[in-house]
Amino acid sequence: QLVGRLVSRQLLGIDLPLIDTGINTPPEAAIASIILLYIVAALFNLKIPRTEAPLQPLAHSPSALVRDFSNCNARLWSDKLGQISLATTTLFWGVSGNLRYIVLAWAAAALGYSTTQASSLVGVVALGTAFGAVLASVRMRLDQATSVIPLGIAMGVLVIAMNFIGNVWVAAPFLIVMGGIGGYLVVPMNALLQHRGHNLMGAGRSIAVQNFNEQACILGLGAFYTGMTKFGMSAFGAITIFGLAVASIMWLIGRWHRSNCVRHADEVEHLLALARSDRHH
Repeated sequence: QLVGRLVSRQLLGIDLPLIDTGINTPPEAAIASIILLYIVAALFNLKIPRTEAPLQPLAHSPSALVRDFSNCNARLWSDKLGQISLATTTLFWGVSGNLRYIVLAWAAAALGYSTTQASSLVGVVALGTAFGAVLASVRMRLDQATSVIPLGIAMGVLVIAMNFIGNVWVAAPFLIVMGGIGGYLVVPMNALLQHRGHNLMGAGRSIAVQNFNEQACILGLGAFYTGMTKFGMSAFGAITIFGLAVASIMWLIGRWHRSNCVRHADEVEHLLALARSDRHH
């Protein structure tokens, strides 16, 4: 909920000439907005250029599907750029999927906010993420994607810094910045992941592998955070450990990539050359 009850009533009271939308309640307005966004997204998808990659038929038996998926998962994790982009995007979406609960707990402990009030802060993070994503799409090239790894470390540090904020006027811009860093991080990494997945196995299988790993990370980090709070740890302590875990994992991913650049320099350079020549991502 990004607006208060007074403003929401004013928005619902807006009428279109000669058109009865039938939208009279906040839930109806929310559903209509989501439908509109889906329509806009569908229109954007119509402009995505078709690739020349041959379509690979899917197996019909469950066991063959599992083998096919396992093989695709292993191939993407074995690729020297695919593994880095997959690890980064997996961690990002794992953090994003749980950040709303962290923000709710932090807002209650640090600002004394109710769940409804804290929900607006979650929306503020989303606004920052959208801005960072747009900025990255304009400024970043595909072969530069791995240069954003330090932003993942910064994101973990900023999660810890939330513990020192007790004023909403500081919290709002802070959360926008944190969301912006996340958006700037995920867009080039996701593009690199889709590029490698398209070359290795096709877009559909690549997206399936990506979604599997991301959902597993969301569940894993969610269980990690829930476990800390369930055993009596305060919201501030849990947020600190969560942020340290994120920063540490991103640091390890950065070391992993640097190691690849040294131990598999020719392969990494070849993959980067392919990325430079890609005009679809």
